[in-house]
Amino acid sequence: MSRQEARRRARSRSRLFKATVALLTLVVLGLAGVAIVGYANLRWMRASDAAGTEALATARAVAVDMLSYNHATIEEDLARAESYTTGELTDHYQRLSETLVPSAKRQQAVQQASVVDAAVEAAEPDRVRVVLFVNMSVTRVVSGEPEPRTEASQSRARFVMVKEDSRWLVAELSTLLGSVPSE
Repeated sequence: MSRQEARRRARSRSRLFKATVALLTLVVLGLAGVAIVGYANLRWMRASDAAGTEALATARAVAVDMLSYNHATIEEDLARAESYTTGELTDHYQRLSETLVPSAKRQQAVQQASVVDAAVEAAEPDRVRVVLFVNMSVTRVVSGEPEPRTEASQSRARFVMVKEDSRWLVAELSTLLGSVPSE
């Protein structure tokens, strides 16, 4: 084997070694990137799961106050309900008091809600949608009837919970008619 041939082989081995090192470096960097993204996603999923658990407990706890009232204490009931809200829902509760208070007092209405079940529909670390299954009972005096009328119903509500200053508040409240949509 000539010197020239030996140098060519040595250069060829050197190039192969450099290419192998470069390829292995890329593989290691790619795996490191996948691990970092995976870890970030795992942290996000765990934070979302914890948020779902916290927001669900809060939604169950505040739903009765938000959906119930007594004509004798309706201003206090609405103020308490409003304290669990944020954003546009707070404004809605303020407007609701203007129309609901006179009507409830005139009819001597008592609305009582009880949460039968609830579940997290979707969760992110700072925003959670909760579906609540609620039994409602409304008693009111109806003109011309000797006894107050009581109506019972079952319904579903969706609370969109948001975290503000380490406290879960209701940002949106909607009643659900028909079947619950899946996403």
